[in-house]
Amino acid sequence: MGLNFDDIWAKVLDIIKKELHPVSFSTWFNETKLHDINDKKIILQVPMSLHKKMLMQNYYDLISESFYSVIGEEKEIECLLPDEINVPVTALVNDVINNTDVGEEQNSSYHFESNLDKSLNFENFVVGDTNKFARTAAFAVAQNPGVQYNPLFIYGKSGLGKTHLMHAIGNYITENNPKLKVLYTRSDDFRKDYAGISNTNGNSFDYAKEFKNKYRNVDVLIIDDIQYLVGAEKTQEEFFHTFNELHSNNKQIIISSDRSPEDLKLLEERLRSRFTWGLPVDIYPPDFDLRCRILRDKINRGTTIGDKITDEAIEFIANNCDTDVRRLEGAINRLVAYTAMIVPDKIDLEFANEALKDIITKNPYVSNDIASIQKAVADYYKITVDVLKGKKRSANIVYPRMVAMYLCRMLTDQSFPRIGLEFGGRDHSTVIHAVNTIEDDLKENGQLKEIINEIKSKL
Repeated sequence: MGLNFDDIWAKVLDIIKKELHPVSFSTWFNETKLHDINDKKIILQVPMSLHKKMLMQNYYDLISESFYSVIGEEKEIECLLPDEINVPVTALVNDVINNTDVGEEQNSSYHFESNLDKSLNFENFVVGDTNKFARTAAFAVAQNPGVQYNPLFIYGKSGLGKTHLMHAIGNYITENNPKLKVLYTRSDDFRKDYAGISNTNGNSFDYAKEFKNKYRNVDVLIIDDIQYLVGAEKTQEEFFHTFNELHSNNKQIIISSDRSPEDLKLLEERLRSRFTWGLPVDIYPPDFDLRCRILRDKINRGTTIGDKITDEAIEFIANNCDTDVRRLEGAINRLVAYTAMIVPDKIDLEFANEALKDIITKNPYVSNDIASIQKAVADYYKITVDVLKGKKRSANIVYPRMVAMYLCRMLTDQSFPRIGLEFGGRDHSTVIHAVNTIEDDLKENGQLKEIINEIKSKL
C-alpha cells in the first residue's frame, strides 16, 4: 500500500472529520484506533461497547468509503474492544471526573432521590439521522460532566426522546461516577418546590434551606420542560441564581424544552442567553427508517409478538404513525392488546390494519409514501435506498436523489422540511432546489418524462 498504519489512519480521519460535526467526530473517533489491516478486514480498536455499536450501525459506510479513498481496496470493517484484542484498557477511557469534589452535604433532614428512570439508557435509545447529533452530544456530556457543553440544552417537540436522553445521561453518570450526585426534575416540580417556601407558616427559613440543598448541592442538575417556567417571574429569579451557582462551580446542567432558547420569548433574556452558553441541540421527528427500527426494537424488547409481526406490518405502522415516538408506542400497545384477544398465527399487513383501524385511517394498499418512492427510484437507477439518502455527491447519485425528492413532493402531502428529514436530515432548501431543477428539466427533456412515468407506474 506504500503507507504505514499511522499514515493511513490519519488520512482516513481527515476524510471522516470533514463529513461530521466536531462533537460527533470527537465523541466517536478521538479514542478509536486502527489496529490492523489484513487481506479481508480492517480492524478498529474502540474503547467501549457503545462506540462499537455506534460505529457499526451509524458510521460503517462512511468509514468504509474513507478507507477505500485512501487504500483503494474495499474491505470489511470490524470493531473490537481492547480485551478482544488483548490490549490493556488503561488510557483508552478519559475518566476526567472520577475524583470530582462533591462537597460536604449540608445538615438536613432532606432525603436525596435522583428521580432517574433506570430503564432509560443509551443502549436502548434507537439512533437515526434525526436524533444522532443530540445523542452524540448527550453521550459526550455523560462521559465528562461539567467539562464541555455546559449547559446542554436539548429541544424538540414532545415525544421525540428528549426525556429518554436526559435519563440516559443521568444513569450513565451514576453508573460510572457513583460519587457524583445527579438530580432529575421537571420545571413544574421546581416551581412547586419554590412556591412552598412562602407556604410554610413560620418555618420558611428551614424550607428555603431544604430547597437550596436539594437543587444546589448536586453535581448534575437535569431539568425537563423548562418552558413551564414561563410566567413564573419569582421562580425564574430563583432558577437564575441556582444556574449561576452550579455553573460557576463547574457542575453540569442539562435542560430540555419544546422549543429553542431563542423561541422562549416569555422567559427572561438573561436566562435565555445562559441557555446558549453551552450547546443547544435539537431533535427532529423520526424518519421512516428510524420509525421502523424503533418499532422493531420496542416490540422485541417489551412484547411477545416480535416473532409474529411481519416487516410489511412494521412498515405500515411506520408509514402512518409518523409524528413522534409516543404515537408509535400507542400503536404497539393497541396491536399487542388486539393480538392477545385474537391470537393470530402471524401479524401481517391485513391484521395490523384491522387492529389499528380506529387510529389509522389510510388505506394500507395505497403506497404513495416517501419510503415507497425512495425504493422505486433506487430500483430504477440500480442503487440502494441508503445510497440515495446518503452523503455521496457524485452525479449518478445526486440526480436520482433529486428525482426522488421531486416525486415525494408531487405524490405525497409531505412538506419540504419533512421530505428533507427523510433524505438523511437534509435542509428544506435542498428539497426545494431539487424540485425546481426537475421541474425545469421536464420542460425540455422528454426522456426524463418517460423515466418519471415509468417510476410512477411502479408505485
